[in-house]
Order: sequence, then C-alpha cells, then structure tokens
Amino acid sequence: MTGTGEERGGAGRDGPWWWERRRAALLDVGLAAVSAAECGVEGVGFAREAGIPVPLGVLFGIAVGSVLLLRRRRPIAVVLVGIAVAPAAMGFLLGVVGLYTLAACEVPRRITATLASMSLAGTFVVMYLRTRGDLEGDTTLVLVLSVFVAVALTVPPVLLGLYIGARRRLMESLQERADSLERELSLLADRAEERAEWARTEERTRIAREMHDVVAHRVSLMVVHAAALQAVAAKDPVKAARNAALVGDMGRQALTELREMLGVLRAEAPRPRPAAAVAAPVALAGSFDDGPSLEGLEALVGQSRAAGMAVEVLVDGERSGYPAEVEQTAYRVVQEALTNCHKHAPGARVVVRLAHREGEVAMQVQNGPCGADVEQPGLPSGGNGLLGMRERVLALGGVFVSGPTEEGGFKVSAVLPTAR
Repeated sequence: MTGTGEERGGAGRDGPWWWERRRAALLDVGLAAVSAAECGVEGVGFAREAGIPVPLGVLFGIAVGSVLLLRRRRPIAVVLVGIAVAPAAMGFLLGVVGLYTLAACEVPRRITATLASMSLAGTFVVMYLRTRGDLEGDTTLVLVLSVFVAVALTVPPVLLGLYIGARRRLMESLQERADSLERELSLLADRAEERAEWARTEERTRIAREMHDVVAHRVSLMVVHAAALQAVAAKDPVKAARNAALVGDMGRQALTELREMLGVLRAEAPRPRPAAAVAAPVALAGSFDDGPSLEGLEALVGQSRAAGMAVEVLVDGERSGYPAEVEQTAYRVVQEALTNCHKHAPGARVVVRLAHREGEVAMQVQNGPCGADVEQPGLPSGGNGLLGMRERVLALGGVFVSGPTEEGGFKVSAVLPTAR
C-alpha cells in the first residue's frame, strides 16, 4: 500500500480498510466528496456538449470525482482517470490531488514523470483547443495561456508531492536510525551487564582464593604449633611458651590479613553509575599491588621452619622487577604448597626451588615421604588448594603440574611468564 506524508503523524493503526488512521480516511472522504460535487456540476456542461441527458452527465461526473477516494490505494489509476476526463473539462481537483499523491508516494520516478508529462500535454491540448475559438487571430497569446495553465495545474502539485515524499522518507530513515541506535544501546547495556557480572564473578573467585590461602596457611601453622605446644607443655615450659607466642603471632597475622581484605571489599562497594557510563569497564575490588610478593618468601619459609618443618630454599638466577600479579601468584603457589606439606607430610624434608629466567619465573615445592611413626596433625582439606593454584597459574598463561614423586613424596611445579 502506498501512502503520503499526511498519514504518518500518528502512532498505530486505527483507520478502516486501507487507511492507517481515521483522520486520513476522513480527509480522503472529504476530498472525494468535494471532487464529486465539482465533477457533478461540470457534468452538466459535458452532457450538453456530448448530447446526452443531463442526469446521466451529472452521475458520470459524480462517479469520476469519487475516484479520488482511492488516491492512497491506487494513485496511478486516479491520475489516469484525471487525464482521461481532461477533454471533458472536468476533474480539476481530481487531477491536482492525484498528481500530488502520485509524486508523494513510493511509485517509481519514471512512472511519475511519464504520467505528469501526459497530464501536462493533455491539459495544454485541452486549453489550446478551448481558448483558440475565444481568442481567434492571437495564436501566441493562446499558446502562452495554454502553457501557463498546463504548467500551473501540473508542476506545483508534482513538486509539492516530491518534497513531501522526500521529507517523509527522511523522517522514516531518521526514525529507523533512532530505533537502530536504541537497539544497539540496549545490546551494549546487556553486554556491559554481562561483563560486569563476569567481573564480579572473577573478583569473588579471586577473593575466595585469597581468603583460602590466608586462612589455610595461617591456621595450619597454628594447628602445628598448638600440637607442639601440647607435646612439650609439661617437659619444656620455655619451648611451650615460645610455641604459644608463635600461635598468637600467627593468629594476629591471620586476623590482620583478613581485616585488610574485608577493608578492601568495604572500600570498593559498588556505587550507582551514571547512564553514560553503561559500557564502561568494571573495576575489580582490590588489586594485585596490595598482596604479597616474592620479597616475603624468606619470611614465609621461616614460619614453616619455626613450626618444625625442614625447608631448604634454592634460588637460581637474579630476581628482577616482575608484574604484581606474577609476584603474588608465585608467592601464593609456594605458600599453598607449604600448607599442603604441613597437612599431609609432617616431618618430611621440603625443598623449595625458585628459578629466575628470561621472560619467566619457575617455582617448585617438593617434599619427601613422611615417616610412618609421625603423628598426623589432622588438618582438614577441602581439595581446593591445588585447584586454586592451577587456576591462578593458568589465568596468567603459565604452566602448572602437580603429582606424587617416585620416592613417595609430592611435587608442585609452576612456570609463570613475566612479560608485561
């Protein structure tokens, strides 16, 4: 169905038949009524010239004028009827409105140009033949008057229709672009929300790993020292007091680290974001710069030695400035490996190897078999230690390997790339 700019102002469809809106239907009915009345009056003169009964001429004129009711549905047919009745000197409003509608609708331009040219030529011929008898002897004036009337009845409605049609198509194009932008913004908002949810999930996972590392390591050492304290309390009060002090230090360190992590979570509580920042990246709570580094490795090993573990540290190469996430991940891998040694291999000899290479840093924690007569500390294990280490290493593009050794011990190895 074709349409002009007059029927695009409202939203939705509430008109009968082929009209999109009731207002457009009322407008076309009114124009058709005026056109029918005009053609009915002009039908009187046509009937007298054609020698037919006047009522028949009037009915013919009313039928011709009523064709304007179809201008939105069949604009080409309306223009052709207007051209056909032009020799009968009727259908002035029919021809003008038909040409306007034809130019404004989505009919191919070649058809519009052809019909407009036919209407122009027909109007010129009719005007020339009708005025030639009234202005005999002045052919130039007849030609000029015929051309003026033909142009006046044809060109203005066509130009106006082209303008209205172009304006309507521009508005439709702008509306489509606005709808497209709205859909794109909606998609961007959805993707931003997905990224935000992914970032929150990643951060929750990271915090869970951090809390696991802190609690598991510190509490494991506390349990080991508490067991030693229980064993020597009656025999060696001095050593028992030293172990008690170590247990207190471990507890205070664990509480301090937990408070720091919880403080970061409170400081980075989510705040309402403006609408303009929908697609902005979500900042993770905390940062790797706040965590431990390889500088604290000696202190970490010293705590295990204080708990009675025989730990040997072998360092190959010189340490250079690594990214904070590499430093923290390397520290946590060694920490978790030592914690597992306290849990599963008490009394076994442990070797910590650290190799600084070009473009990477490698670490390995290997323990030998523990004696059959060694009392197990009974530390619980949730099985998340090795999984957390693997996830940390793989997240940085590293390599992680763990498993039992041929001697009956256990080995944890990791290689981390250090390129920024």
